[in-house]
Amino acid sequence: MIKVFIKRLITINKEFILSELRGIKGFMQLLMKHRNTGLKWTSEEIAEIRLHLRNISKLVPALIVFLLPGGALLLPLLAEVLDRRKKARLV
Repeated sequence: MIKVFIKRLITINKEFILSELRGIKGFMQLLMKHRNTGLKWTSEEIAEIRLHLRNISKLVPALIVFLLPGGALLLPLLAEVLDRRKKARLV
């Protein structure tokens, strides 16, 4: 239930979130690491992702859920929703 709600919020704000994330050098590569390579994020990488999300959540309040305790478990969901290749795969 919560996963569906969060996914809907991110989808609604997807273009704005993507435009903000593109402004952070290397963030999209870091966020997509898990989807592209299947490798887990290190604790340092998760801390870096959370720092960037903290800054972005000031603009997009829907992202604040990723900063809550256990929010790192939802990072693959964020990567899935923001994956720009998904549209190409559907064709």
